[in-house]
Amino acid sequence: MAVLPSPEAQSRQAGLPTPNSTHSYWHRDPSKTLLGHRTTPDLPVTADVVVIGSGISGAFAARELTAGGRRVVMLEAREACWGATGRNGGHCQPAVWDSAAEVARFELATFALVRDLVAAHGIPCDWRVVGGVHAIYAPEVLAAARRQIDRLQAHPDLRDKAALLTDPDELAQRRVPAALAAVFQPNAAKLWPYKLVAWVLESLLAAHPADAFNLQTNTPVTRLSRRRGGGGGGSSSPPSSPSSSSSSSSYRWVVHTPRGDIAARDVLLATNGYTSHLVPALSDVIVPVRGQICALEPPPSSGDPETQQLPHSYVWTRDASDQYLVHRGADDTQVGADEPGTGTGMGTGTTPDRSLILGGERFAAPGGEEGVYADDAVDPRIGAALRRALYGAVRLRPDGEEGGEEEVLRATYEWTGIMGYSRDGRPWVGQVPAALEPPDTTAAEAEEAEAEAEAGDGHGGLWISAAFTGHGMPVAPRCGIAVAEMILGRSGGAGAVEVPAAWTPSAERAAGARLMELPRTLEDLLRSLPAVEE
Repeated sequence: MAVLPSPEAQSRQAGLPTPNSTHSYWHRDPSKTLLGHRTTPDLPVTADVVVIGSGISGAFAARELTAGGRRVVMLEAREACWGATGRNGGHCQPAVWDSAAEVARFELATFALVRDLVAAHGIPCDWRVVGGVHAIYAPEVLAAARRQIDRLQAHPDLRDKAALLTDPDELAQRRVPAALAAVFQPNAAKLWPYKLVAWVLESLLAAHPADAFNLQTNTPVTRLSRRRGGGGGGSSSPPSSPSSSSSSSSYRWVVHTPRGDIAARDVLLATNGYTSHLVPALSDVIVPVRGQICALEPPPSSGDPETQQLPHSYVWTRDASDQYLVHRGADDTQVGADEPGTGTGMGTGTTPDRSLILGGERFAAPGGEEGVYADDAVDPRIGAALRRALYGAVRLRPDGEEGGEEEVLRATYEWTGIMGYSRDGRPWVGQVPAALEPPDTTAAEAEEAEAEAEAGDGHGGLWISAAFTGHGMPVAPRCGIAVAEMILGRSGGAGAVEVPAAWTPSAERAAGARLMELPRTLEDLLRSLPAVEE
């Protein structure tokens, strides 16, 4: 039985990202452009927008902001894309059958955006549309799945986006013969997430001069404060004629780092699980949760390796933990020529890397890693559970091939990453209300900020795109774009991205969220859905 964490663990304020993180499989081939990158030797004194965080949400936001003419400085505590996006399971699968219709449409549109971007630019990130199998092993989940699939029938645009499979032969064909049933979603992809974000950031650096887009890695933000008086936050005053405003007083924020301060008009928190380090009022609302993932060696095959290749990506729930799996293939990027298990490369010149990338099993450790913000270690109990997790869940050998399933597989890579779990299960996207701003904000400044927000002057905001609850890939890109459009004053216009209204930050929402239990599994999310949708 899972041991749940104490409330104190969940409400603990996050620290900064740990300097020495575990080595992610996805960081085996880091961008030579981005590694250690600092666009300028010193920090800029001012910026129109400071984006804190260089994962997928921050990268897509910066892309939109620079296209809109804003001067953007992106600050990253470690290397670029070294947080959750560079440490996830390699999935991009919209939640259709297990989400409200409005959310399903948002995620499908995000999936299409990324798919089309990759195709249009030939981004080398191993994007493959493989379809997703949600294997079901519990009768109560099957009953909920039937209700959800029935619900989809009321939405013509969603009907064909998910199907419930119960035929034993079809389950065996999908490689989940022991499942009671499975939900199949055709819109599901596997990819190399780091390479996608690296392409976005490299493209921004190539397309813009340093005064338009400036990336500073290994520059942690220690705190934020509202700027008082007319001077800049750095060593000199803001320019007398900045690009987006004639008034230096519009630099309303100071972003503090060990390398100096930056005065900014707007600040965007793309900080996910680390958000509460800068906004303590969100400490028990956006909770850091450490996830653990392994790259597992598939069992030896007596036949053609291509027939052993799993045809889909997979998700399932067992023993209070969600598991998620993708299978790398011969057509995916091959890195290095080291023997498997050395930790520096995968495969040889004659044997392609066919790693099984498996994450989950966090409740194998007491407390389920909730409230943990350090990704510098792995938990051996979770690692042992992951190496056994595929046995009896997903069949790795195709029907007809001799040999039983391996009970324990060998891990060649094992790493952790920090997710940002939203206590109410929904992302936080938009302007941070003054009541939740960092404690350096005075009551008078909070009142001024509220008045400015109501006036819609387009400057002075603290913004957020975070709290994706382990499901950022089909959500975060368009969340980043949406909040960038808000900063640019384009929200609500023709063609603008509209996020579900329930994702809007507010002090009332934060207060309500504190009364809720943190969502932990797919079953929790299913229980939270309304029985009937309009």
